[in-house]
Amino acid sequence: MKKWLFFCLWAALPLLAQVNTGELRVRVTDPSGLPVRTAVEVKSSGNEYDASFTTDDAGRITAKTLPYGVYQVRIRKPGFLPVTTSIEVHSSIPVNSSIQLALAPVATEVKVQGQDTLIDPDLPSSVMRIGKQEIENRVSSLPGRSLQDLVNSQPGWLYEGNAVLHPRGAEYQTQFVIDGLPLTDNRSPSYGPEIEADDVDSMSIYTAGFPAEYGRKMGGVIEINTKRETEAGVHGRLVLSGGSYATAGSYGEIQNVWGKNTLGASANGSMTAHYLNPVVPENFTNQGTNGDFSVKYERDPTESDRVIASVRHELSRFDIPNEFVQQQAGQRQTGNNLETIGTVNYQHIFSADTLGYLAGMVRDKANNLNSNSLSIPLIAFQHNDFREGYFKGTLTVHHGRQEWKTGVESDATFLHENFRYSLTEPAQFDPGTPEAFQFQQSHPDLEQAVFAEDLIRLGAWTISAGLRWDHYQLLLNQSAFSPRLSVGRYLAAANMVLHASYDRVFQTPDFENILLSNSAEVHSLSPNFLRLPVQPSKGNYYEGGLSKGFAQVLRIDANVFRRDFRNFADDNQLLNTSVSYPIAFDKALIYGAEGKLTLTGWRNFSGFASYSYMLGNAWYPVTGGLFLGQDVASAQTEISGHFPITQDQRNTVRARLEYQVAPRLWLAGGFDSGSGLPFQFQGTYQDALAQYGPQVVSRLNFDRGRVDPSLSVNASLGADLWKSGKRSVRLQADGENLNNRLNVIDFGGLFSGNAIAPARSFGLRLTSSF
Repeated sequence: MKKWLFFCLWAALPLLAQVNTGELRVRVTDPSGLPVRTAVEVKSSGNEYDASFTTDDAGRITAKTLPYGVYQVRIRKPGFLPVTTSIEVHSSIPVNSSIQLALAPVATEVKVQGQDTLIDPDLPSSVMRIGKQEIENRVSSLPGRSLQDLVNSQPGWLYEGNAVLHPRGAEYQTQFVIDGLPLTDNRSPSYGPEIEADDVDSMSIYTAGFPAEYGRKMGGVIEINTKRETEAGVHGRLVLSGGSYATAGSYGEIQNVWGKNTLGASANGSMTAHYLNPVVPENFTNQGTNGDFSVKYERDPTESDRVIASVRHELSRFDIPNEFVQQQAGQRQTGNNLETIGTVNYQHIFSADTLGYLAGMVRDKANNLNSNSLSIPLIAFQHNDFREGYFKGTLTVHHGRQEWKTGVESDATFLHENFRYSLTEPAQFDPGTPEAFQFQQSHPDLEQAVFAEDLIRLGAWTISAGLRWDHYQLLLNQSAFSPRLSVGRYLAAANMVLHASYDRVFQTPDFENILLSNSAEVHSLSPNFLRLPVQPSKGNYYEGGLSKGFAQVLRIDANVFRRDFRNFADDNQLLNTSVSYPIAFDKALIYGAEGKLTLTGWRNFSGFASYSYMLGNAWYPVTGGLFLGQDVASAQTEISGHFPITQDQRNTVRARLEYQVAPRLWLAGGFDSGSGLPFQFQGTYQDALAQYGPQVVSRLNFDRGRVDPSLSVNASLGADLWKSGKRSVRLQADGENLNNRLNVIDFGGLFSGNAIAPARSFGLRLTSSF
C-alpha cells in the first residue's frame, strides 16, 4: 500500500506549482473592430521592463512572466491616433485588454504624455527588481557567480566566504525560485552549479513582506524568470567573454516560436584560474570550470491552457585553494558538483477570475571532495548526493476587491552522505582523535506545507494577509503556523507608498552533512564531544518603509527592519576540513536600515546608489550541532552573553552611474564599499603574520576584531557595434577593483575559510542577438 501511495504522489509531480508573476494579453483593432497588425510597446520603469511586440494576424500580443506592477502600453500606427494607456498587473490570472484605434485627422498633431510607472500604488511591501537592462549591462563576473553578483548589488545583501549570499544577517537561509520552483540548498560556487545570468529575463528580491506561498528558507527569496520569447520565428543569442585570471566563457541560446509551440535550448561553458576566493593573495590552486545545458518546450493548446516542460543539466569542477603550508606540502584538493533538474507544469484558466497552476520537479544533485596523498593535516573524501521530488499546487480566485490564493506544497529529499579521512599530521589534533574515520548513511527529509493568502485593495490601501503551516521531518519531527501581514498606503499627491509588514518564519536547518554531525559514529572522533539536534529556527520579521517617485525618473526606497530568532542558524566545520554542517545558538537579534536611490533616465543618466546599516548579535548557549575537543568546553561554559554574528557588517555602500554618450555608446562607473566583518583568531598576531603574510595581516584590526574596510571601484564601456531591428552585436569592457586594494572578506584560523576578494581585473563580453 505504501508503495502504491508513493507511486501516486510521484506520478502527480507533473501536475503541481505556481509563480508570482502575471501575464498581459492585448488585442488591437481598428474602428470597425478588425484586427490591426502593429508594434506594441510595454514598459514599466519601476520593474525595469521595456519590451516591444508585434501583433499577430488576430491583432494579439502576449507579454508573459511580468513582475507585479503598473505597465504602460503604447501603440503608434501610421494613420491612427497614438494610444498610451496604463494597465496594472497584480495577479497570476492573465489581464486581458482590448484597444481600439481611432483614425487620425489630417494635419493634426497629437502629443502623448507618458504615465508614471515608477511607483506601484498597490504594492504592500518592499520588493527589489532587477530588469533586462541591468542584467545585460552588468559588470562581468567570475564563472559561478554572475547571478549572485546581481543579487549582492542590492541593499541588505552581502557576501561571506565564496560568494555565499547572506540577506540581512541570515546564514544559508536563501532560496532561489526558478520559474516558480524553489531551490532551497546552498547555491554558492562551491556547493552548486550556477544558472547563468544571461539565461535570466528578470528578478524580484524579497527580504520582508513574504507571501505565505514561500517558506522553509526565509532569509531572502529570489524569484527568477528565465527568458521566454512570444513572437513567431527563430530567436537566438551568442555571448563570448574573457578576461583576467585566464577567464573565458561562452553562452548560447535559441528559441523557435511557431503556432502554439515554443521550443528553446541554451548552453553555457566557462573556465577561470580564480574560481573560489583564495585564502592568501597568491591565489594558489584555484582553477575552475562550469557548464550547463537546458531544453524547454511550451505549448498553449487553447487560450485557457498552457503546458511547459524543461530539463537542465549543470556541472562544475574546481580546486580548493591552498594556504602557504598546504602549498608547500604539495596538497591538491578538488571538488565537483553535478545537478540534473526536470520540471513539468500545467496552467488552466477556469474563468476570467479563476486560475489553477500545477507543477513539479525532480532533481538529482551530487557534491564531491577529493584529496591527494600530500594533503595536510588530513586526507579527506566526501561524496554526498540527494534526489528531490517536489510538487506544489495553487488556486487563484479574484472576487471584487480581493484576490485569494491557496495551495499545498510537498518536498521529499532523499539524502546520502559518504565521508572518510585519514590523518597525515596527528599532532595537530586533540589526543585520542582516530587516525582514520569513515561514515556513510542515508535518510529522507520530508517537508509539507499548506497556505492561504488574500490580497485586498481598499482604495488607497492594499492589504496582504496570509497564513502558512509547515511540517518538517528529518532527524526531528516539528510543525508550526506562520502568519504574514503587509499593509500599504498610497499617497497620490506625494506619489509615495508607505508600507509595513510582519512575517512569522519557520526555517528548516541546512541539510549539508546533517546526518554526519548527528550520527553516533562521530563519538569516535574525540573522547570529548557535544552533540545536540539542530532545531528549526523560528523568527519574527518586522519592516516599515516607503517608496517615493520624483518627476518619473528618480525613486527612493527606504526601510527599517528588525529580526529576532530562536535557535539561530549558523554553521561549523568538521576538524580541519572544508566540510561544514549546521549548528544553532539560543537566540539572535538583527536590526538595521536600508536605502536605495534609483535613477531610471535623466538627461542620458541612469543608475543607483544604496546604503545599508545592520547590527546583529547572537546569544549563548548553543542549542544544536556538533562540537569536538576544545570547542566543547567553550560551548558548555558559554551559557550567557552575546557576540556579533559573522555577517555583522555595520555599513555597506554601493553605487553605479551609467551615461549614454551616444545612441550606440555608453559608459558607467561605480564602487562597492563595506566597513568589514568581525573575526576571531585563536593564535597571536605573530602567528597570523607567519601563516598568512604581511599583506593579509595589514588589512586586519586585531584590537577591534574586525577586517579593515573594503573598497572596490569599477568601470564599464559598452558599444552597439551593429544594430538592425532585433539583430545586434554589442561589446562591453569592464574593469573591477581598479583601485587594486587587497580586500579581505573573511579571516579566521588555520584552514578555517579565509576569503580574499579578486585584485584588479578586466573583462570583455561580446553579445550577438537575432
